[in-house]
Amino acid sequence: MSTSLIGKPATRVDGRTKVTGAARYAADFNQPNQLYAVIVSATVGLGRITTIATAEVERMPGVAAVLTHQNAPKLEYRPHKAIIDPAVGERLHVLQDDAVQFYGEPVAVIIADSIDNAERAAAAIQVTYESSRPTIDHADPSIKRIAPEANDRSRGDPERAIADSPVKVDEHYEIARENHNPMEPHATIAAWNGDRLTLWSKSQYLVNEQAEIAAVFGLPVENVEVICPFIGGAFGTSLRTWPHVTLAALAARHAGRPVKLVLTRKQMFFTTGHRPRSLQRIALGATAEGKLMGILHQGTGETSRYEQFTEALTTVTDYLYSCPNVRTEYRLAQLDTSTPNHMRGPGEASGIFALESAMDELSYKLGIDPIELRRRNEPKIDEAENKPFSSRSLIQCYELGAKHFGWERRNPEPRSMRDGRLLIGSGTATATYPSFQAPANARVRLLADGIAEVEAAASDMGPGTYTSMSQVAAEFLGLPLEKVRFKLGRSKFPHTPSHGGSWTMASVGSAIRAACLGVQAQAKRRATEQTRSPLFGASEENLEWIGGRLVLRGEASGPSYQDIVSRTGVPIEAEGSAKRDPEIAERYSMHAFGAVFAEVAVDPDVGTIRVRRIVGAYAIGRVVNPLLASSQCTGGMIGGIGMALMERTVLDPRDGRPVNAHMADYLMPVNLDIPKLEAHFVDEIDPHVNPLGVKGLGEIALVGTAPAIANAVFHATGKRVRTLPIQIENVLIA
Repeated sequence: MSTSLIGKPATRVDGRTKVTGAARYAADFNQPNQLYAVIVSATVGLGRITTIATAEVERMPGVAAVLTHQNAPKLEYRPHKAIIDPAVGERLHVLQDDAVQFYGEPVAVIIADSIDNAERAAAAIQVTYESSRPTIDHADPSIKRIAPEANDRSRGDPERAIADSPVKVDEHYEIARENHNPMEPHATIAAWNGDRLTLWSKSQYLVNEQAEIAAVFGLPVENVEVICPFIGGAFGTSLRTWPHVTLAALAARHAGRPVKLVLTRKQMFFTTGHRPRSLQRIALGATAEGKLMGILHQGTGETSRYEQFTEALTTVTDYLYSCPNVRTEYRLAQLDTSTPNHMRGPGEASGIFALESAMDELSYKLGIDPIELRRRNEPKIDEAENKPFSSRSLIQCYELGAKHFGWERRNPEPRSMRDGRLLIGSGTATATYPSFQAPANARVRLLADGIAEVEAAASDMGPGTYTSMSQVAAEFLGLPLEKVRFKLGRSKFPHTPSHGGSWTMASVGSAIRAACLGVQAQAKRRATEQTRSPLFGASEENLEWIGGRLVLRGEASGPSYQDIVSRTGVPIEAEGSAKRDPEIAERYSMHAFGAVFAEVAVDPDVGTIRVRRIVGAYAIGRVVNPLLASSQCTGGMIGGIGMALMERTVLDPRDGRPVNAHMADYLMPVNLDIPKLEAHFVDEIDPHVNPLGVKGLGEIALVGTAPAIANAVFHATGKRVRTLPIQIENVLIA
């Protein structure tokens, strides 16, 4: 395959649209005669509503209606589950009864002629409750742990192996609950036309939002259209269809007018998911030479009472290192909170913090360099699945990352490196994430003006989907990038999987490739059947596409797409689909790998921690656009800094209220917190993962960052912190 465009650092094709303010996000699609909706959130964490005083509120200026469980229609809520929905349990049925299952659950919706009038009415409404104290702390030993199906795995006898090992690590790790806080809040504008509904809605999974809302309202799927051309950041928060979308549609139907509903920043801490708090135990046993003999990884995550949210908290441990005796156990604690959600690097980012912290501890006990310890435990195959990796370049990642980081200059003794009075530490950790591919579809249309239109119902929350997909289409069509017009963000386009899970390029890109090949076949057929065509009657086997022209083998030139289409003026169109070959999936274990290096400076007197630099090296197969890929890694590293040092949602134990549900107290990295960040890519060819040979990058860019920082903090201070985020008091306490 030629690589005239794939692998090139093309700038974003939608860049000008964004920086000039022309890009339209969900809340920008204002409709004529539009009303505004504001959600009233429950102020207790568990109980039932006893009264809602609506009469006076309904008479307030501009108020069109107040919807509560007392007057809202009963919705059908037909069964519907997508791959991103919890397999066990039932989604929240909003305004359908008087029960309150968590703090912040919607209990009413105000519909008014302006956002100001709606907010004033929401603040004035009086709701009383019969409440009880919710259970929100899953460290409580009295809470029953649920064992999700097919999550525990075991080989050998790890307890005996660890007990018999001369060197051991057995520690507990905790990661705080985190909330997604993208720039763009959740928003939906809903408009009905008879029994047809249009939603301009922030969504990473348009076709699922279409199907979900159709199921909720009992509509044919084709009666719902979802539009979302741009997303202002998401990180997983918009994968599911949350209750506000239903409420916007319900309000619009009740009012008979379009309704706009935008969540406040505070409300985004209640009902749109979060990275669940996790508790983990890692036990390692090794020989004196550093060979792992036993691994035990036990993890507990939180979930709601009404659904069982699961994530890959312990799965990395099954395959990351060579070890004959391994057991992983995953449990859920059902709490009186809203359902958690996938957040960048879901499960893997949390699980690998515990595993890579334990590996670092083991390296110090053994007196072996952390990279060398990993080298000595590099597996030849996936020992959990007993099959080869489609490609695995972890050691190459460590070599490349160590070279750019300058690891050889590191004094391995903790608390031995200083810059003036500051303690300097450097740490490293492995990153990995599965290389997924899901069934996807795309459409390519060749127009008479020489433009190729490409359509897919994908999303773009910032990684550059418009650009990278245009590159793929231009590559396989042999066209300049400016001759490709890629369209996404409409559920009526060919269906694609969610824009999450690091599978967009593998899935949608492969479908675009298939559609390009399909439209070329149709164009070839038309060229040989047109009587005025210079290729009329030619054998298709003797024709080939070179640089967007159809030529006889051995010839230098031939008709272009524009020449072929313009003879009739009728566009040539083809759809393509792609999915992973099940035989290949059965034969190989497919993962991306990386190595992350971090340097920190710790003030020994006040305990402040600053990350000075991060270097990441990644093996992700073919890199479609190095510029976009580096940007992805930068974003992931910044998210990892937040996870390691800042982000923590604190719940009031009395009612489950997030006490820091605002940007003043929910800390995230800002410009002054962001150090020098470098991303490097190993040259890796993987012919098995998908036709493009690509592996996802969005998740892995975050996965190894937090443990690398935590390991650097230990190297700087000599104090091992096993709780995230690491706080000042963690390094000051003797």
